[in-house]
Formats: sequence, C-alpha cells, structure tokens
Amino acid sequence: MKKNIFFSILIAVAAFTAVSAQTKTGLHITNTFHIASAGGWDYLEVGPVNDWLYVSHGTQVNILNKKTGDSVAVIENTTGVHGIAFDVANKKGFTSNGRINTVTVFDMNTNKVLAQIAVGQNPDAITYEPFSKKIITCNGRGKNLTIIDPVQNTVVDSVDVGGKPETAVSDGKGSLYVNIEDKNEIVAVDMKTLKVTHHWSLAPAEGPTGLAFDAKTNRLFAGCDKLLVVMDATNGKIIDKLPIGDGCDGVAFDPGTNMIYTSNGEGTLSIIHEDNADKYTVVENVPTRQYARTIALDKSTHQIYLPTAELEKQDPNQKGRPRMIPGTFQVLVIGK
Repeated sequence: MKKNIFFSILIAVAAFTAVSAQTKTGLHITNTFHIASAGGWDYLEVGPVNDWLYVSHGTQVNILNKKTGDSVAVIENTTGVHGIAFDVANKKGFTSNGRINTVTVFDMNTNKVLAQIAVGQNPDAITYEPFSKKIITCNGRGKNLTIIDPVQNTVVDSVDVGGKPETAVSDGKGSLYVNIEDKNEIVAVDMKTLKVTHHWSLAPAEGPTGLAFDAKTNRLFAGCDKLLVVMDATNGKIIDKLPIGDGCDGVAFDPGTNMIYTSNGEGTLSIIHEDNADKYTVVENVPTRQYARTIALDKSTHQIYLPTAELEKQDPNQKGRPRMIPGTFQVLVIGK
C-alpha cells in the first residue's frame, strides 16, 4: 500500500512539473553574435525594412544580419553613440551621438552618411514620432528634447522636460511620453504644441529607464529599480507594480503575444504577461548574461536581442563600472 502511495505521489509530482513546464515561455539563448571591435554600447534596434540589426558600439554602429550575425556594414564617427531610429518613408536612419552632441543621418539602403546635426547636450535615446513625423532625441545633460525635421535634416524646436529624459515613446495620436530618470516620473508632451502637459509620479518606484507602450490598452510600461510600473497613459494612474530583475535599462512590449520584457543587468530577462488592461502576471525570469541591460524586440519573429560583454573583475571598493575585456562584445539572441 505504501509503495502504491509512493508511486502515486511520484506520478502527481511529475504531472505537476509537466504542467508547470508548459506554462513557461521556453525562451533561452539560441545564438551569440560576436563583434570584435572596441568600445562600450547602449541601445540596439531591429531594422524596419530588412534583415539587419543595428548595434551601437563605441564610436560606430555595427550593422549585422539579424539571422546569422554576419557583418553587413559599419557607420563610423558616431562617438558615444546611444541609439538608432528610422524614418522609413524617407529611407533615413539616425544615430544619437552622446559624446559629441550630434545626430548622424544615414541612407538606410546604402548606409552612406548624409548629414551631421548638432543637438542638445548628451543625446541618449532617439525615436521617430509618427504623429508629427519628427525625430526626437532625449538629451540627458540638457534635460530637454531636440525635435528634428527628418526631411530637411534640421532642428526645428526643443522641449524642456525638467529633468533627465531617458526614453520616449509615442501613442501615435499626438502624445509623447518620456521617462525622467532623476525625477522618478513620466512626462507627457503634446506633439501639436510641443508643450509638457503632465508630470506623473512613478513613486514609490525609482530610476525609470526603459519604457514601452501598448496602443490597444493605453498602458505604459516603465522599467525602474527592480520594479515594472504599469501606468494608464490617459491619466497617469498607476495600475500595477511588478517585481523584475535588478539593473533594468530596457523594456519591450510584443503586441503579438501580449508579453512585456525587461532586460536586467544582473543577467536576467523578466517576462510579464498582460492578461488585460488592468491585470498582469509575472511569468518567469530567463537567465541571460550579466550586463545585458538593453533590448531590441523583433515583432515579426518574436526574437529578442541583448548586447553585453565580459568585464574585468573589480575591486569592491573601486567606483564606477568595471572595464570591458577587449574583443568580448556580443549580442545574445533569445528565442525558442
């Protein structure tokens, strides 16, 4: 009898484990693209009209085949590059060059540099805003946004946001939302008037970095210190606060799966499911690699790309980030 009970328990445990395994995403590191050139990194972006992956790296942007990791081209002289944005209609790409306070404009077909545009101090994230059809840089030290006409390659205006803008997302209908890292808030900007309309607190969350948006539910997803804050984009109301890994610097939302991803420097990818506009479920934390803090999502394949590198061991008393080991820069491919 005891033997039968023992086997019954084993069967029950096995069945529970099988069911539990089925609830996981199955995501893991499927490939690693190695880039031997030197320099730090920040954002990366999946190209909108080809199979290319654009990776910021020190003084250049490395363009890779997103399927194989093979090198396609290099856009040079983008010192301190942070982000890459695209104006598909005009077939132009734009990079934000944080150390030289410029934006590089390049042809998306030939990768030829077309122009250099002077912008605000320390341009960080950069985005194409579809309502105004403008390119926008988040200027960290300038505490403002630079508004660029992508047709004429000229600055047309700037917006003071009252703090350090980290990332901006658009609802496509005339509102722009900006994470203000040093104020722990989201600022709403009216793209018709180029005026700040709201300052919405993220408290008790701190240090907002990555930001994503679901147009269907009007929800903002702000990656903060160990928390993902879900906010109603119509009124700034906090809907939920969910635990994520430490060191988040990137957030992505996949409308095809209703999954929210945060890339965490501790070496995890936190995955949260949007059950509906007001309910969210933490699914799992997928192991990645340390310092893989920013993220690019390919919405057509649902694959995820995370840049990282091996860093030297650091004395606990030493301030600042440890130094990168030369030749170890890489992009992790996360899939099933």
